[in-house]
Amino acid sequence: MALILLSLTTLLLSILLLPTAHAQSAPPPTPAGPINITAILEKANQYTVFIRLLNETQAANQINNQVSNSREGMTVFAPTDNAFNNLPPGTLNKLTNQQQIQLVLYHICPKYYAMHNLLRLSNPVRTQVSGQENQVFGLNFTGQGNQVNVSTGIVEVPIYNSLRKQPPLAVYQVDKVLLPKEFSEPKPPAAAVPPSGDRCVCEISASFGPSSRLISMGSSSS
Repeated sequence: MALILLSLTTLLLSILLLPTAHAQSAPPPTPAGPINITAILEKANQYTVFIRLLNETQAANQINNQVSNSREGMTVFAPTDNAFNNLPPGTLNKLTNQQQIQLVLYHICPKYYAMHNLLRLSNPVRTQVSGQENQVFGLNFTGQGNQVNVSTGIVEVPIYNSLRKQPPLAVYQVDKVLLPKEFSEPKPPAAAVPPSGDRCVCEISASFGPSSRLISMGSSSS
């Protein structure tokens, strides 16, 4: 009888210890791979046009590199395919190559912003194209409570869905393409040309030689 009780006790202890031994021998979790903005959008399955523009303008590589090497992070506002389909016909084709690049960069902020922090920012908020051609190219955020709207000055749309919200990269769905108002505004005047009596030194790289040249421009001393 004692032998039977001993055998049952040994069997019970073996059963109780089995999960612990199994847990101790389980392999550690595989570390997450590098962040890839196009992979995030492809998984969501409705961003074909925006993915194409990110790749054609090299903005995708810029995002992936910055979130991997910068503490600032980034925030991307991703228009859906329906958003592009709802643009007036020919809108993208009417843009110059430079404007297409600016359009893509306008959907990217050079810092990570959690959804609940967007309403705390000072408008306009900088984008990756802010400052080009002496223009603002900023985004404005308004709303109350959990509702946040993003506005360009000519387009306003609610932000409903977070495709990714963990630092260092936030990706938010927008159902309209964020067209900058700067595209429809006259460009600011160029910097004034110095008077002819003044002299300026400009450094340019000569296309016909390996070295840079310093060329003095202005009136002659004679």
